[in-house]
Amino acid sequence: MSDNVNSPNHYKLESLNIEVIDIIKEILGKEKFEGYCRGNVLKYVMRADNKNGVEDLKKARVYLNWEIESKENE
Repeated sequence: MSDNVNSPNHYKLESLNIEVIDIIKEILGKEKFEGYCRGNVLKYVMRADNKNGVEDLKKARVYLNWEIESKENE
């Protein structure tokens, strides 16, 4: 079963058993990754009423949680 919010199948690199977000995190480094997360929070919150509603708000929450986790691991 696909989870479009927490682990969408289209963002998995099955041959490597890794998700694209993990590659992005490693390439960008901590500060830029946190900015990337914040930008995605804004994107999903701002479009929620016009596109995917609650699903977009849940996606925003995922990115916000990733930024919080990153900051807590300082």
